[in-house]
Amino acid sequence: MSTSAVVQMAAAIVEAHRTQLGLAPSDTSATRFGHDDPVYRAAKQACRELGFIEADAECVATAWHARTQRTGEFDATVWPDEPCDFGLAPYPRVSGFAPCPAALGLYAVLPDAGWVGRMARAGVPTVQLRFKSEDEADVQREVESAIDAVRGTGAQLFINDHWQAAIRAGAYGVHLGQEDIELADLDAIRNAGMRLGLSTHGYAEMLRADRISPSYIAMGAVYATTLKQMATVPQGPGRLMAYARLMRHHSLVAIGGIDAERLPEVLKSGVGSVAVVRALVTAQQPEHVAAEWMSRLASR
Repeated sequence: MSTSAVVQMAAAIVEAHRTQLGLAPSDTSATRFGHDDPVYRAAKQACRELGFIEADAECVATAWHARTQRTGEFDATVWPDEPCDFGLAPYPRVSGFAPCPAALGLYAVLPDAGWVGRMARAGVPTVQLRFKSEDEADVQREVESAIDAVRGTGAQLFINDHWQAAIRAGAYGVHLGQEDIELADLDAIRNAGMRLGLSTHGYAEMLRADRISPSYIAMGAVYATTLKQMATVPQGPGRLMAYARLMRHHSLVAIGGIDAERLPEVLKSGVGSVAVVRALVTAQQPEHVAAEWMSRLASR
C-alpha cells in the first residue's frame, strides 16, 4: 500500500474522531512504528494527531491492526473497543482480586477518619481514606479509626496507598496508583481477601491494570484538577466513554475534576461510580451535597 494511502487512512480516522477524542498534543516525543503494516501506521499517526501520548497511541494502533485482520476490513469510523483486539484475557476470569459491586455509586475520597465516618453516616456507599503521613504509627491509627468509623454504616472502605496497614487492620480494600504497583505486595493483598482498585490515565495504564485483574479500575483525570500533579492532560468525557466501553467487564470509577455541572456527561459514559474530593470536603453542607449526588446516580 502506498504512502499516500496510509496518509488518507490516517486523515479519515482523525476526521471521524476529532470531535469526541481529540486533544491538543502534549507529548512531543517522536512517533515510533513497530512494523510497517499500513493500518497500524495510519492508526498510530492518527492517534498522535488526536493528541494521544506515544504509549497510548501504540495500544490503539495495535488494536486497530488486530481488528482489521480479524474482521477483514478497515473502518475509520469505528474506534476499537473489543477487549480481544487489545490482547485482554477473556472474561470471566477465575483468578484475580476479590470482586466488588459493579456500581460502587458515589465514591468519596477523604483526608482523615473523621471525614470517612461523616460521609459513611451520610449514606455514601464507597469511601476512601487518603491520609498523608510518613509516620507508620499515625497511619496505622488512622486506618484503624477509619475502619471503626464505617462499622455498621454499610459503607465500603478503601485505603489509599497504605496497603500494609490496611492488611493489618482488615480493611475492605486498597487503592493504588500506577507508581505503587511495583512496590506493593499484590499477592499479600490478594491473599488477605482484600479488594484492589487501581488508578489509570489512558490505554497503556488500563491494559497494565487489566493484567492484574483488580476489583475496579479508576479512570481519569476526566477534567483538570489541582489536587495532585497528573502525568497526563485531562482526558475529557469523550475519551472516558471510549475507555469505559473497552473496560466494560470491570467495575469502573471516573475521577478528576468532576462537579455537579459535569456529572451528567460523565454518567453518559456508563461508569458505575464517580469519585469526588473537593465537591464534598469544601462544601458548606457536605451531607446535603452527598445526598443530591447519590440521588442523581441512582436515577440515571
